[in-house]
Amino acid sequence: MRAIVYESNGDASVLRLVDRPVPEPGPGEVLVRVAVSGVNPTDWKARRASPPPAGWQTPGQDGAGVVEAVGAGVDRNLIGERVWLWEAAWQRPWGTAAEYTVVPVRQAVPLGDASFDVGAALGIPFLTAHRCLTAGEMMPGKLHAGALADHTVLVQGGAGAVGNAAIQLARWADATVVATVSSAEKANLAAAAGASFVVNYREQDVVEEVRKIAPDGVHTIVEVSAARNAAADVQLLRAGGAVCVYADDGGGEVTLPIRPLMAPNARWQFVLVYTAPAVAKAQAVADVSAAAAQGGIRVGEAAGLPLHHHPLAATAAAHEAVENSVVGKVLVTTTEEASAG
Repeated sequence: MRAIVYESNGDASVLRLVDRPVPEPGPGEVLVRVAVSGVNPTDWKARRASPPPAGWQTPGQDGAGVVEAVGAGVDRNLIGERVWLWEAAWQRPWGTAAEYTVVPVRQAVPLGDASFDVGAALGIPFLTAHRCLTAGEMMPGKLHAGALADHTVLVQGGAGAVGNAAIQLARWADATVVATVSSAEKANLAAAAGASFVVNYREQDVVEEVRKIAPDGVHTIVEVSAARNAAADVQLLRAGGAVCVYADDGGGEVTLPIRPLMAPNARWQFVLVYTAPAVAKAQAVADVSAAAAQGGIRVGEAAGLPLHHHPLAATAAAHEAVENSVVGKVLVTTTEEASAG
């Protein structure tokens, strides 16, 4: 099979297309013929950070494809099932940037009738967004239609992959969603994703505009740039509200005023989906699957998430696109199965 690997850390040039034997699933694992692989920031950050501990690594946490074989202890009825994959390469050498990969069966989730592009776009962005929308004290632990009907959510950076996921999931759960963006183009994307209100932070006062919409403050803030937005976030939380920080876009340190956050019993929650509690991740997988099955998750320009497809041989270009903060979702087409999805 064809697979992308790297054997040392560095820029995208360390990625190589190689031929490898198709792996065999071990106990509790499934072998998946990958159709589409999703690229996330953690893919290039891991590639740059340190050499792979196994001596080689196939990148790619997310993907979608078809189960081809199962290991001992796994139901053989799963063979032929269309699935979406999450955390495939977390502390494992087999990622999704290959024609085949092996994952624990719990990380191969039935995809139903959704496209492979949708499946490959779920994973890390939507599981991260789910954690941000459920970690606050005033937020439900489970998302479903109506779960956020009386909630207002602020998504700082509504045109990014996680921002888009947060908007879509929050709207599926019937929240009022306010998104901030930096341009008219991104405003159109956030609105297409389903944002109830969009604020251009380069042209408008975010605190003033959000307070018009939510005079008592917002229930939770999905935060991409805590260092830049902390002062505004402090002013926008309602009593018992939470700021859920999932990225470090704009600086590595945050200074917070104590008294203004003590009075409302505010919470600052830091989110990394890979190390999130197992129970929270299991609930996120279930809820994201339900949202996708019910049509609450879409991809493409009309959903505020432009798609950028690359062939497997051009995975380095796909990594560079994500590293350069391309707007939208970067996908790697790994096999001909993608055309059927």
